[in-house]
Amino acid sequence: MLPQRLIETLVGLFLLFAIVSLTVLAFKVSGLTSLFPSDSYTISAAFDDIGGLKVRSPVKIGGVQIGEVTGVSLDPVTFKAVVSMRIESGVKDISDDSSASILTAGLLGDNYVAIAPMYSNTYLKNGDQLQFTHSAMVLEKLIGQFIYKMGGGDDAGQSKGEKNANP
Repeated sequence: MLPQRLIETLVGLFLLFAIVSLTVLAFKVSGLTSLFPSDSYTISAAFDDIGGLKVRSPVKIGGVQIGEVTGVSLDPVTFKAVVSMRIESGVKDISDDSSASILTAGLLGDNYVAIAPMYSNTYLKNGDQLQFTHSAMVLEKLIGQFIYKMGGGDDAGQSKGEKNANP
């Protein structure tokens, strides 16, 4: 039979290995950090409204994730939201006339940036900015506009008979 000290050492090493493995798994699944960060470059885009876009939201082309949002700030001159994105270096040929849109994953899902590549022969480099953007469609705004239109616009308090009676 193995001595007690050897058994305790083996159990301790097994527990240490298990704790390290679970920690690595938790970081990989959560997407908070990467143990081996890939090479990348940074681009940006200015939007009128970013909705619920957050840092670490995905950046996709054709539904395939190619990067993530690294920062959101406000341009003090134009009052537009400037979104910084880290793009994997394997995706090099994004043309400079491409457009960026903020879309929602599902009806009430998280927002992400979708890039629609175009056909220019010049490509984005580190630090470039996308010129063509489409802001997020905020569900609350759409519902508010729908209710406003259903209420009759400016004369929401009057019925149809009252509108015709008062010239």
